[in-house]
Amino acid sequence: MGDYIVRATAANNQIRAFAATTKNTVETARASHNTSPVATAALGRLLTAGSMMGVMMKGDKDILTLQVKAGGPLNGITVTADSHGNVKGYVGNPNVILHANDKGKLDVAGAVGVGFMNVIKDMGLKEPYVGQTVLQTSEIAEDLTYYFATSEQVPSSVGLGVLMEKDNTVRQAGGFIIQLMPFTEESVISKLEENLKKVTSVTALLEEGHTPESLLAVLLEGFDIEINEKIPTQFYCNCCKERVEKALISVGKKEIQDMIREGKEIELNCHFCNKNYIFTVEELKDILKRCKRA
Repeated sequence: MGDYIVRATAANNQIRAFAATTKNTVETARASHNTSPVATAALGRLLTAGSMMGVMMKGDKDILTLQVKAGGPLNGITVTADSHGNVKGYVGNPNVILHANDKGKLDVAGAVGVGFMNVIKDMGLKEPYVGQTVLQTSEIAEDLTYYFATSEQVPSSVGLGVLMEKDNTVRQAGGFIIQLMPFTEESVISKLEENLKKVTSVTALLEEGHTPESLLAVLLEGFDIEINEKIPTQFYCNCCKERVEKALISVGKKEIQDMIREGKEIELNCHFCNKNYIFTVEELKDILKRCKRA
């Protein structure tokens, strides 16, 4: 079964919930960027959150960007997602190696460091929506819980997890986002809080064999749950040579002329999927001709 997200409502529409399994998505990112275990965990958590937040958007062409800008050795994380379950991302330094934290887990907070998170939603308007929040724990899930409460005024609970194999491939990855509507009754809130206290970790539940549907059944035990939609999710980068060429054109005619003068082919890298694109001197000359005609 491939990765997917479920969208659900519960307690007579007082709760909306999302849950995802993202093992293949995170493993694709790990293999593309050759990330260390702690870098994989940090990137994987944000990719999982991005995939669920992406499908929250309504428009076909809406784009969500999550940026973690912080002072840790990871040197930041960037993730972009669309409303169809496609997500991609990278970390500034994929080779970070840190000792386990005091709980014996991968030290994501130590790798991320102190800083802030930007949430950018490009919905085709003149200006994109930009929300910013200071990182509370740098563990990603708690930081997004805080973001939803402060920037979007939506009480939420976010859980994210990535579990690694001994050979550094991804064993489990997934997460959930549960949100309360403004009219939620106190009794519903209390019951939900009790349920959430029982959940130790997302990866522990995934290890038990839970799917996104059964994950929500655990989190929303005692409520009527309605699964509204099941959406495939994947690590997908829409880069291609034509797009990279446009980026090359944007550096300017003089710079392209300098590259031609050096007489060597150039290699450009896509940050998101780590794919390299080579442009020969002849191709550069052709690009320059087209620039001059434009």
